[in-house]
Amino acid sequence: SMSKDLSELMKEATKEVHEQAENTPFMKNFQKGQVSLHEFKLVTASLYFIYSALEEEIERNKNNPVYAPVYFPAELHRKAALEEDLEYFYGSNWREEIPCPEATKKYVERLHYVGKNHPELLVAHAYTRYLGDLSGGQVLKKIAQKALQLPSTGEGLAFFTFDGVSNATKFKQLYRSRMNALEMDHATKKRVLEEAKKAFLLNIQVFEALQELVSKGQENGCPVQPTAELRTRNINRPYEHGLVPGKESERTTRKHMDMMPATPLVRWILALGFLATTVAVGLFAM
Repeated sequence: SMSKDLSELMKEATKEVHEQAENTPFMKNFQKGQVSLHEFKLVTASLYFIYSALEEEIERNKNNPVYAPVYFPAELHRKAALEEDLEYFYGSNWREEIPCPEATKKYVERLHYVGKNHPELLVAHAYTRYLGDLSGGQVLKKIAQKALQLPSTGEGLAFFTFDGVSNATKFKQLYRSRMNALEMDHATKKRVLEEAKKAFLLNIQVFEALQELVSKGQENGCPVQPTAELRTRNINRPYEHGLVPGKESERTTRKHMDMMPATPLVRWILALGFLATTVAVGLFAM
């Protein structure tokens, strides 16, 4: 029923996509910490393109009543954090180094199209990405920190660090209430829900493309035009393990421990699948 809150409708509408992602074997090996630095760098690069486009369109529509109530740049925006991470991983010339597969371009094009032509659909993309980052992404942060032996001081993980959000649970409640207050007729709600499902599929396609990129041994796709050089971070620092995954992750890992192949390619596929499902985990975290 369209009389329900938009956040609840979004949860229901994306349930099938969520279950498809959750039931795939992709995520299992990542939960065991089997992901390489190279793979993680590629994922971070694609996220940079995606969030750059998303946040450009959010800024375009920040005063538009179809988006303004859920405009939280200080709390949520990720572009600057991703720039920090890419400088850390790739060095000061990261803009010339990072790849942009076709699937990432497709996602970026969709975000720009929506922001310019159908801004009422922008909330579907923002909700899908940001609430996933605040929920499932936090599990991923701990796994990546331990698996890649990243410093406990947070270098390389700025994307997952929300300094403007002191309480993720309360903030997600606030975000949902603001989203539910958006004025939408029946037809618009239906279109927003369809766009949310499309957002899931675009994310999954991106990670599948990255898997293909790694399997072909390619590094560069579509480098961004260089801008002012950023300060280079030194990646060769003392290593320190992060926290272990939560109990639910441990149970899932134990349950599937004997089923998981361990070849590098399969590990990569599994890792990408888990990254894709962090969005889904976010939507169902509360």
